[in-house]
Amino acid sequence: MGNGYLRFAALGDSTTVGLGDPVPGGEWRGWACLLNEALRASYDVSFCNVAISGATATVVRERQLDQALAHRPDLASLMVGVNDTLRSTWSPELLRGDLLHIAGALTDGGARLMTVRWHDHGAVLGLPRMVVRPISERIEVLNAIYDEVHALHGGLRIDLALEPAVLDRGCWSIDRFHPSELGHRALARAWAVRLQSEGFDFPLPGLDPQGGCPPSWRRDMAWMVTEGAPWVGRRARDLGPWAVRRAIAVAR
Repeated sequence: MGNGYLRFAALGDSTTVGLGDPVPGGEWRGWACLLNEALRASYDVSFCNVAISGATATVVRERQLDQALAHRPDLASLMVGVNDTLRSTWSPELLRGDLLHIAGALTDGGARLMTVRWHDHGAVLGLPRMVVRPISERIEVLNAIYDEVHALHGGLRIDLALEPAVLDRGCWSIDRFHPSELGHRALARAWAVRLQSEGFDFPLPGLDPQGGCPPSWRRDMAWMVTEGAPWVGRRARDLGPWAVRRAIAVAR
């Protein structure tokens, strides 16, 4: 594919925001920004990241989609849904409707979709199988919806469960839920390889740390106290009772 002008829009949640990959100035960078930087070596790229931390598919539909469509993207990454699985308001029907609507609107707008199949978060978190199995069941439902999205709208996708970096502890932040700089770089590289397989010609993003904040246990602990622990507390109150009941039922 020849070089030229390329519009890239990134939609999603905290992973696409870049949480886990801090840069000087108190900002986040993340895989989408790293991929954009690599693309810029060969293309004139207009990049638009509209992701929001904590976003569900409904948030993407209501607060991100119009912004992304206004950008008229050639490529549009859609990585959302895990937050939906962690809420007591879980509704597969609503999630399916939102994702199909978003994907259809982006495709109709001329974008090539970039989607994923999600990995088993329980294997990364290291929790007992009895506890994580209910969550894994929801991830399976989410993946089935993304399978339908891909069957209907095509585009590019990667299966995160097949990426070796998923099981590398160094690729995860202190909360084991958001990628570290290395994890974001691995994800950006996986997408770059996939794009290259479709004829895009640009150098792969590097895997060596560069341009970000060096690892700091003080910063990690401060983030856990101010952001991580409160998030876990909210999810425990929201989802905990259901997860316990489901785990007990499965164990019988």
